[in-house]
Amino acid sequence: MHTDYSHLDGSCMTQPQTATQTQRIQVITAGICAVILTVGIARFSYTPFLPHMLSQTDLTIVNGGWLATFNYIGYLTGVILVSFTNNLAFKFRFYQCCLVIAVLSTIAMGITTELYGWVALRFIAGVSGTAGVILSSGFVLSWLKHHQFKPELGLHFMGLGLGIAIPGTAVVLMNHFYAWDSQWILMGLFGIVFFIPAWLWIPPPHSTQHKASQTLAEPPRSWMIKLILAYACAGVGYVVSATFIVAILEDMPQLAGKGDWIWVVLGLAATPACFLWDKVANKIGELNTLLLTYVLQIVAILIPVFSDSLLTNMIAAAIFGVTFTGIVSLMLTFIGHKFPKNPAKAMARLTICYGIAQIIAPAAAGYLASHNGNYHLALILTAVIMVAGIVFLVAVKSEKFVTTKETVY
Repeated sequence: MHTDYSHLDGSCMTQPQTATQTQRIQVITAGICAVILTVGIARFSYTPFLPHMLSQTDLTIVNGGWLATFNYIGYLTGVILVSFTNNLAFKFRFYQCCLVIAVLSTIAMGITTELYGWVALRFIAGVSGTAGVILSSGFVLSWLKHHQFKPELGLHFMGLGLGIAIPGTAVVLMNHFYAWDSQWILMGLFGIVFFIPAWLWIPPPHSTQHKASQTLAEPPRSWMIKLILAYACAGVGYVVSATFIVAILEDMPQLAGKGDWIWVVLGLAATPACFLWDKVANKIGELNTLLLTYVLQIVAILIPVFSDSLLTNMIAAAIFGVTFTGIVSLMLTFIGHKFPKNPAKAMARLTICYGIAQIIAPAAAGYLASHNGNYHLALILTAVIMVAGIVFLVAVKSEKFVTTKETVY
């Protein structure tokens, strides 16, 4: 793919050009690989590694929660940085730096046993996640629109499911041969496989000039606040289960030794989910689809509270995988369509409160689990917060605002 950096100053307007299906596949593949590397390997690998670190090192449940919290502080830091800049050249360079950070921070997790070292590494790994969730999705969405392809991110966010299933399977296989530290190092080296296409094939961003001078009126602040709060609730729903689900299941006598496999099931279920949710949204609308995903995720969160059955918890993991990836994909696509001039910036601003929720929730859940001896109360409170998210989504759906002009791409 030819790469031209001359337009990255953010002020130059470029006209849509013809692109081949091969280029489209390369761009989407690059985005998927960016998600797998920066989110799946650099962030999600911590979940299946956590039980091994708890048993093979001096790490405690509470400190394990704090490591997750600092990971999300790093993610939020990256999101805030992206949300306050319109410099497309900076965003592209930052994306490239994040790819490098994702590989190196994963390898370094296996080189130290110092808590503060782990804290620093989880923080910078969190920063790298910005490249997968926010930057690459914005780049891909803009490129698809610019070249008149259907502007959907369902295929792109397959990387979330693959980012769980691929590293999760690797952890299951490595468990028989390597200690926790060697597993981190090998996982980081494995990330180079995804680093290469994520670096070479991602399209540099360009400003989009619409064929018509008409533009879509931006939603009012009250609408945006409600959507942000709904997404923040989803952040809590996601992070508690995503951080602790393997540890939760490993604590159940009948599921001991099977937590890693359930994590893989979660990832496999998540892989096609975003693509399928796009199809549902085309039929019943994005907000109705989001409401459905919130309801299903509440069910998935509560199942481990009431059942220790392997089959039931595998179903819960699959439902969770299907829904949390769907929520992310639908929300970011939805907001990207509402702010077509700079979708990455709008996505970043939406994600700030999602990130704040991810900072608070893991540490709080860790304390609750340590105090109560199990994760039941943490899961119940998480489900209640998800119900609040449904209330905010209903409020978003009920708010009408006038769009006097129509966007034409």
